[in-house]
Amino acid sequence: MTTLQSRPATQETQQPVHPAPDAPTRLIVAMALAQLGAYLTILTPVVVTMSIRVAQIAPGNKASALGTVLSVGAVLALIGNPFFGAMSDRTTSRLGRRRPWLLGGMLLGFAGLMVVALGSSIPVLTAGWAVAQLGVNATLSTLTALLPDQIPARQRGKVSGILGLMTSVAILVGSALAAALAGSALLMFAVPSAIGVATVVLLVIIVKDRPAEKGHFGPYRFTDFLRTFYINPRRHPDFAWNIVSRFLIWMGLASVSTYQSYLLIDRYGYTTDNVANGILVATLISTVGLVVGSSFGGTLSDRIGRRKPFVLGAGVVVAAALALIAFADSFTVFLVAVAFFGLGQGVYLAVDLALATDVLPNPDDAAKDMGVMNIANALPQSLVPILAAPILAIGSSDNSNYSLLFLLGAVVAVAGSILVRMVRGAR
Repeated sequence: MTTLQSRPATQETQQPVHPAPDAPTRLIVAMALAQLGAYLTILTPVVVTMSIRVAQIAPGNKASALGTVLSVGAVLALIGNPFFGAMSDRTTSRLGRRRPWLLGGMLLGFAGLMVVALGSSIPVLTAGWAVAQLGVNATLSTLTALLPDQIPARQRGKVSGILGLMTSVAILVGSALAAALAGSALLMFAVPSAIGVATVVLLVIIVKDRPAEKGHFGPYRFTDFLRTFYINPRRHPDFAWNIVSRFLIWMGLASVSTYQSYLLIDRYGYTTDNVANGILVATLISTVGLVVGSSFGGTLSDRIGRRKPFVLGAGVVVAAALALIAFADSFTVFLVAVAFFGLGQGVYLAVDLALATDVLPNPDDAAKDMGVMNIANALPQSLVPILAAPILAIGSSDNSNYSLLFLLGAVVAVAGSILVRMVRGAR
């Protein structure tokens, strides 16, 4: 019997493999600012200014009219996210494959919001919001792809936490701007979106982008677009389960962000003239919780190398907060609830993107796949307004059964956090 002798290691085989260098701080800062600007542009209307604008134009049926405007825009966001992500993956421009969509999307979003600001009917508001959603989601799908593009795996939890934090910072800044600019519909929409354009321009200048390799991708056909909405659960079970988990948790989160204005008006005595001030106070409180949760969640997740326990814990905290909001009989109790809501949301957002990048099916299609993943948080923006109108009418003569709406949000948030246990490829 002969034994195989191992060959002496050559200089080539002995050469150590050097890990990718850390992403530069200026890039992380630019990504965070662009994330802040994009969400400032699109979330300020969702949380504050669109509800005010709709109530000014159609005060008699504000809840159903708001649902119409937001749901149409969110459906287009649902379509636009994976489409623009796929286009970004395939772009061979000398400017790179991400830059054109980052900037072009924000400019289109700005134009759509100007239509919203100057429109005087629900159909015009709906059309402007649809354009804005398409544009900003082109930017957001591309921004999301920069995480696997530009950030090494060992930094993604930390950077994901920073990017997740920008969502609530955007809501806070947007609420403050809405309160300060409440006297002018034009400025309420123009100022946040102008800030968004400026922050994305900064990122476009800083990011080192590269074009897609010519010939690497085949022609993009309509059937390819349709296939982006389908993930084979047998081939990519972790990706599919993460989408389901993410969708349910975001259904719970969207129940607060969409109808917070009308809750304050109908339950706590606010009006369209001062509701932005109430939202600003609530957002300040929730942001404190979110900062604590995001800082703790992202850093600790990277340190111990685990994501799923944080998602599970965050979902339980969010659900408890929603249950408290459902029965809050005073604005003070509501503020206590939103503090816990912010804490749970912060922990979730800190690990959400990091978990998503851990289970991507194909790194070459990162923008497309992250666009599909983003459906899970875009679709609730569409479904919650559609489902909320009949839910609010159950057992209520004035369409204000907010308790049932928030309790249902709590149930789906818990369900989503439990289902993350089905993701086997992440810890």
